[in-house]
Parts: sequence; structure tokens; C-alpha cells
Amino acid sequence: MVVAFSVLVFVGAFLAAVGVIAATVAPQWRRIVSLASGNPEPAFAPLSQLASAERRIAVRRWASAPIPAAVRRLRAAA
Repeated sequence: MVVAFSVLVFVGAFLAAVGVIAATVAPQWRRIVSLASGNPEPAFAPLSQLASAERRIAVRRWASAPIPAAVRRLRAAA
């Protein structure tokens, strides 16, 4: 009886571990197979994308900022 209970406990733990590993690997299986077959991943460069996005945001803010009244008067006077 104790042996049967022990076997059930270890089989349950084994199945739980296999399930967790399968749930972890399943979403990435194409990437894993691609890497295993020798295909390199494309370079990940988030900083260059971030820098270009920051420049776009800065230009939009600069372009949409209202002209201060003092500058407007100077332009009108010229």
C-alpha cells in the first residue's frame, strides 16, 4: 500500500514537472528549432529604436508648442 502511494506521488510530481516544462517550451518551439538548426536570431537593438522615437516625440512637441507672446510681439514688430 505504501509502495503504491509512493509511486502515485512520484508519478504525479513527474507529470506536473513535464506539464510545466511543456507549457514553458510550447510557445517558443519555433524559435528553439530555428536556433537548433543553426539560424541566428536577428539582432535586437531597442536603444536605436528608442532614440529615434525620442527624436520624433521631441520634434512633435517642438512643432506643437505655442509661440510665446514676447516672441510673437518681436516677430510682429519686425
